Formats: sequence, C-alpha cells, structure tokens
Amino acid sequence: MLRAFRSIARLVRAARVLGRHDALFPLELREEMPGVLLMLMPLAKIRLPWEAAPERTGDAGERLATALAALGPAYIKLGQFLATRPDIIGDALAEDLRSLQDRLPPFGMGEARAIIEEGLGKPLGEVFREISSPIAAASIAQVHKARTKPAHENEEERDVAVKVLRPGIEQRFARDLESFFWVAEQIERHYAPARRLRPVEVAGTLADSVKLEMDLRLEAAAMSEMAENIAKDKGFRVPKIDWERTARRVMTMEWIEGIPASDRAALVAAGHDMHRLGMQVIQSFLLHAMRDGFFHADMHQGNLFVDEAGNLVAVDFGIMGRIGPNERRFMAEILYGLVQRDYVRVAEVHFEAGYVPQSKNIHAFAQALRSVAEPIFGRPARDVSMGKLLAQLFQVTEQFDMRTRPELLLLQKTMVVVEGVARHFDPDHNIWESAEPVLKSWMMERMGPEARIEEAAAGALQLGRVMANLPEVLDRAERTARLLAESVDEEGVRIHPASAEAIARAQEARSPWRHPAFWAAIGAAGALILTKLF
Repeated sequence: MLRAFRSIARLVRAARVLGRHDALFPLELREEMPGVLLMLMPLAKIRLPWEAAPERTGDAGERLATALAALGPAYIKLGQFLATRPDIIGDALAEDLRSLQDRLPPFGMGEARAIIEEGLGKPLGEVFREISSPIAAASIAQVHKARTKPAHENEEERDVAVKVLRPGIEQRFARDLESFFWVAEQIERHYAPARRLRPVEVAGTLADSVKLEMDLRLEAAAMSEMAENIAKDKGFRVPKIDWERTARRVMTMEWIEGIPASDRAALVAAGHDMHRLGMQVIQSFLLHAMRDGFFHADMHQGNLFVDEAGNLVAVDFGIMGRIGPNERRFMAEILYGLVQRDYVRVAEVHFEAGYVPQSKNIHAFAQALRSVAEPIFGRPARDVSMGKLLAQLFQVTEQFDMRTRPELLLLQKTMVVVEGVARHFDPDHNIWESAEPVLKSWMMERMGPEARIEEAAAGALQLGRVMANLPEVLDRAERTARLLAESVDEEGVRIHPASAEAIARAQEARSPWRHPAFWAAIGAAGALILTKLF
C-alpha cells in the first residue's frame, strides 16, 4: 500500500508536468482515449502561481520530449529508451524522442570533485594535474577534460576524459523506477488493449539498462572487451581505459582529438572521404555484431568522432548489445538472402531458427517476404533502408505467429541508427553494397569446410569427455553389483519395489547411451573422420 501511495504521488507530479506541456493528452490522440482520461485533463493543466507557463509548440513528440526533459534524468532516460523501440511507439514519436540526448545542465565542480575524490580514494590534486569544467552533460553523467599527474616515474602526463555520475542519481532513479513498475503493472492488469505493448517488460528492460549504466566500471569493461575484439581491425577504434583512475562513479579514458561525426561540414573541410566513412560505419557495426556478437547499441552521431587518420572512434558504451552464435548465423543468412533476393532461403532460415512455427507454410511465408522486399529493389540506393526493411519483415512475421525476439529488436534498432549515420556521411550511400562483403565473408568463414571441421572437432572433444568418464561409470557399476550380490538371500534381492523403480528411472536417465548429447558427439566424431578420409 505504501508503495502505491509513493508511486501515485510521484506520478501526479509527472502528470501535471506532462499536462502543462500538452503531452499527457495530446490533441492528436484524444479520439482514441477513454472518456475517464479526458475528464482528468483540466486537473492536469492547472498551473500553480510559482510555476512558469510552458510553451505548447511542436507536434506531440516534440512536446513530450520537452516535458520529459523538465521531469529530470529518469524520465529523460525513459524517453531515450522508448526512442529505441519504434516497434512499440511508432517511427515518428521515436524520432522526436531521439532529441533527448544531452538536455540537462551540468552539476557544479565542487560536487564533481567530491565524487572523484571519494571514488578514487585520493585528493584530486594527486590524481590530476588539472581538470576542466564540464564539457558535456547527459541524464546520468557529465564529462570533464583533465590532465593526469604521473603516479610513478615511468608514467607520462596524458590528456584524458573523466566521466562522473550525477550526485544522488542512483536514489532518484530507484524512486522513479518504482513508480514506472507500479504504473506498468496497473496498465497491464486493468487495460487489456495496452497489454500487447508489454509495459512491465519495457519497465524491466529499462531498469536493467539503468543498473548497468550506474556502475561506470561496467562501461569501462565493455570498452575494454570491444577493444580486444577489434584490435586487428582498421578504421574503427575505442578509447583506452585508465583503470587506475576508474571506480564505480568515476571513469577515466583516453582523450579523443577528433571531429564530431555530427559535424559533416567540418569533416568535408578536413578532407575526409565521406563515402568511405559511410561504408566504414556500416561494415564496422555488422562485423562487431556478426563476428563478435557484441556491438555498440547506441552508435548515433553524438557518440562518434573521426580522428585525424580518418578512423571512427566510438564513445559512451553504456548501452551494449549481445547476440549468440545461432542468432548471428540466422541474421547473417537472412540479410544475405535478402541481398541475393533468395526469399525461399530466408523463409527456411526463419523456420530453422524456430522464429516461425513449423505448422505454417514455408512457401506462403516466402511469398510474404517477397511482397515486402521486392518493391524496394530497383529503387535508388538512397531510398533503400535495410533497417526499415527488417522492421517491415518483422511486422510480416507477426502474421505467421513469430514470437518477439528482444535481441533482434535491439540489433534492428541499432541498424536503423547506424544506417542514418551512413546516410548522414553520404546521402547516396548504398547500404546493401556496404553490407554484402561483410556478410559474404562471415558466411564463408563460419559455414565453409574449415568451420565444419572445427564443429566436428568440438563434437569429438565432447565425445572424448564422455568416454573419459566411462571407467568411473564401470567402476561404480561393479561396486553396485557387489553390494547387490551381498544383499541377496534365498528369496532374492531385498529392495523395496518403489526403490527399485526409482533406481531404474534414475539409471535410465543417466545412461549416456540415451542422452542426445552423446549421439550428437558420435555424429560429430563421424563427420570429423569422414572429413579427414575424403
């Protein structure tokens, strides 16, 4: 009950802010609203004497973005998160909410100094020779430029970027997230039409994302992992982490000297090849997603720089995406099949992946895919969107009872963003031509003969582990037989019937000869032997 009262009080305040910005009951949506909500409109728009009159300008999405910015960090993060889910809120509203990137004013240097000193356990002067006022401020943290003070003789002074969490941000987010969960539960419980939007799941995903962003050591670890993955790649890099000057609420990294990717005019003036940059951002993203299964999931222009050598440098690793080996293979085959216009193969992959129930007709599904993709081909390159094509394909698959795949939605969302960056660099960029060599190379590497041999070897190794345990299994069987022999009298073995039945079931379940993994290993070993022979 106390949780409900707290949540209601916070939500009343939020509703009043949204109402005064005409974002709670937007004119564009009033025909679709229940009458009880429309009755509350006058209450939400009441302005108290000390409150400034808001500017009700722009469309519904713009007004909502302004209201969320006024509500503070948690609501800004909510807006940023919803901007990644056009499948739920629609493309137009998602586009408006993407403006919520760096809307908050910075906090004071005194507070920043206290957080840094507490996190690193040292006076600021022992760690940094100098530190600037904030150069960027977002909903969760702000960034300062600093120069390190060497901690030992072999260390040189370096320019670094220092990211600092906002004071009290964890407690504020915890309170607001409690309210988000409460209202999501009420909506899902009492308003059936909204259940398809999965409000509780949306709140849970937002909460998980925020938890990761509240510990800057985790962001540093993500940067370090990606740096290892791309160590041999060209054209894309990430800043190096200064682990000695990083803690839960403070992160120090290499300072990047470069031109923001958002400043196209400056990039052109500096002589950078805009077509190559467009190709680089697409191919880098696909390489990270398909090869590594680990990708930057917020790779918009504001999080990218171009250094003097023409490398793309990514920052802000608070939102990362992961996809498993199977999902990578399925997605690569789907994309490559679309490039080749092989709709039957694309349909087969959906069925093999289990995305579409086996009860559906594969040829009917291929026909549906063709109806979406075929009108796109033959159009000018600048009019062909890979991300939007995937979104349309996912909409078609809903007609065939395809279950929502959250990891694929994040991949799709990032692909739309990256595609926008590529078109920002080069408006005539052909997304498909950039993607094809990466997809083709990945498939040849992962699905060619050498990859099959590796899979067979892995299966043989599993078989070896099973066989290595065989002596122990036989030894246990011998001991069991001896014990049973000692338990036999003239009337036979003295075991309760229920116990005997339980032992039989357990022995049957444990038998390696009945375990699917055992036969999979046998098959892999056979494949390996055949490969070696022929």
